[in-house]
Amino acid sequence: MQVIQKITPCLWFDDQAEAAVQFYTSIFKNSKITTIARYGDAGHEFHGKPTGTVMTVAFELEGQTFTALNGGPMFKFNEAISFQINCETQEAVDYYWEKLSEGGDEKAQQCGWLKDKFGVSWQIVPSVLPEMITDPDIEKSQRVMQAILQMKKIDIDELKRAYAG
Repeated sequence: MQVIQKITPCLWFDDQAEAAVQFYTSIFKNSKITTIARYGDAGHEFHGKPTGTVMTVAFELEGQTFTALNGGPMFKFNEAISFQINCETQEAVDYYWEKLSEGGDEKAQQCGWLKDKFGVSWQIVPSVLPEMITDPDIEKSQRVMQAILQMKKIDIDELKRAYAG
């Protein structure tokens, strides 16, 4: 019996859902496309999509299920929603930054945040960061915050130097 995830993020694309999902599943090693649903004749007066074109793509990234929808041009992604990727090493930070930022909006890169070529925002977060910025020693946490504000892609060694003082 398949367990259904309680909450599944749905990403609204104009007509790039399948291309976006292929892009994301090529980046995350533990990923897969689970189902593709296509528009039929029913509801054509509402959706206006040609019969047989992709309506939704259900997929998984690292065990998290998502749905990508080709819903039309009415809505666009913005930075109010982003996906965090927790990274144990600088190599992981570098990998996800390089792959997800390819073709994305370079002006949207700040403090570990990036916007990919589909307009989706991602945060590439070293796993040591939450501990550092919540340290009860306010001087340590403030030095780390000051260092982050100077970065686009997060540099773990630089964070550690700022944390140590």
